Amino acid sequence: MTANDTFTGQGPAATYDSAFLKACRREPVPHTPVWFMRQAGRSLPEYRKVREGVPMLESCMRPELVTEITLQPVRRHGVDAAIYFSDIVVPLKAIGIDLDIKPGVGPVVEQPIRTRADLARLRDLGPEDVPYVTEAIGMLTRELGATPLIGFAGAPFTLASYLVEGGPSRTYENAKAMMYGDPELWADLLDRLADITAAFLKVQIEAGASAVQLFDSWAGALAPADYRRSVMPASAKVFDAVAGYGVPRIHFGVGTGELLKLLGEAGADVVGVDWRVPLDEAARRVGPGKALQGNLDPTVLFTDKDTVEAKAQEVLDAAAGLEGHVFNLGHGVMPNTDPDALTRLTEYVHTATAR
Repeated sequence: MTANDTFTGQGPAATYDSAFLKACRREPVPHTPVWFMRQAGRSLPEYRKVREGVPMLESCMRPELVTEITLQPVRRHGVDAAIYFSDIVVPLKAIGIDLDIKPGVGPVVEQPIRTRADLARLRDLGPEDVPYVTEAIGMLTRELGATPLIGFAGAPFTLASYLVEGGPSRTYENAKAMMYGDPELWADLLDRLADITAAFLKVQIEAGASAVQLFDSWAGALAPADYRRSVMPASAKVFDAVAGYGVPRIHFGVGTGELLKLLGEAGADVVGVDWRVPLDEAARRVGPGKALQGNLDPTVLFTDKDTVEAKAQEVLDAAAGLEGHVFNLGHGVMPNTDPDALTRLTEYVHTATAR
């Protein structure tokens, strides 16, 4: 934890009564809290300026740069939480996997993991592997004060997809072939990745993160039965490993309308919902005892102010009966989004929901 924060057993004390954490705990809030996935990134000119000439993975390993990028959307938009600037492959790079993030492509793994012998390359991760994370989060929590910082990691299935495919994929043919054809190797791979992911989240929480989000970006490629049998145990292991810290745990995937109940069952306190399922229907699928996060279609931000507000109100209306609601997009901010549209949207949600 940071020097100015006492660990209460339920997160850093300075942020405990924030609207964001209250909503995650399904408690009454002064207004619906807002943050945006990928809010710290390419849509901001100030981000593009500080990242100029700095490769993506290198930018994730410079504490001062991470701090500046993470703070930019909080300063500009007045959002209710910051999201730690990093990438889901950072822990893999930290343990020695030969990979790079190629512009216009995404993460590319030099030697994909395809055999049992390859598992030996996935060693345990410790705080000493990611000292820049501890340093950056210490800097951030001092700057953020009462504004919560969300730590994050990629979920085992999504990490496995990159490792087995060797890069981004639309079909996940190699990963799914392993899942179906060699279920024991697949289970061992995901279990190893669950340990690495849990360790990465623990570093962030112990450094001062007030909540964590597990991104299972590609889980929507799975049928519910396959998710339950072949993926959910690893995600549940991650959530269980950080349960003792008492910080809210958020679970999000794209195209996961058929998996929403399972995303909650894996151990999430908050289930992220993409734009395809209205929040009232999502609540029915997830069941009681969970807060929901979402879920404005990111492309709505390319329309005029009145349309954005009308569509945002539809989300708020669908969320009216929820136990807890964190307003977000149904996926990340798109690079060509006008930053002012995000600022206006944040103001609208705060004003429209003021209690």
